[in-house]
Amino acid sequence: NCKNDETRLYAGSQVCRFLITRNGIVKVFTFVFMYKNSNVSYVTVSEAISKMEHYCAYQERCHNDVEDKLKTMKLIPEAKEKIIVHLIEHNFLNEERFAKAFARGKFKIKKWGKKRIIQELKFRKISAYNIKTALKEISEEDYIATFHELAEKKFDSINETDSNKKRKKLINYLLYRGWETHLIYEKMNELIG
Repeated sequence: NCKNDETRLYAGSQVCRFLITRNGIVKVFTFVFMYKNSNVSYVTVSEAISKMEHYCAYQERCHNDVEDKLKTMKLIPEAKEKIIVHLIEHNFLNEERFAKAFARGKFKIKKWGKKRIIQELKFRKISAYNIKTALKEISEEDYIATFHELAEKKFDSINETDSNKKRKKLINYLLYRGWETHLIYEKMNELIG
């Protein structure tokens, strides 16, 4: 009945396409995936690679981000592996480059301290070597200057008459942003005395 027909077999959330030839041989000829909604969309591995290239070219991504994105596509493991290898070989995916860009961006834009940057990079499963390399992107002079500027600006913006409450709010603010405790307490003594 199925001679020369394309048959789709559903296995859980994965969809596989098979071709049954006249002599009864089953051949897998492409990988496909299903979206979460009720409308089923089929995309080949080459189309998924193209989407992932665009995803990685838009901004720096780490392996963890790419794996999470691939999980949403419901790809079979062999297809995921093939896509990740392709992205690495064609330099769309580079952990060291991601870590450096992440550290620079979070420091310059969000004014995060090194402790918060390290915590976030570890959360993204970045290696210790790449974290150390990324932190070298932040010069010590810029780091200290940014800390003093941020602490003074926040101190002036806190509307609190009680000096202990003002001190606590500033300490919590700076700790949350990942600044080192010795820097915070030195600055407290300078500002409040």
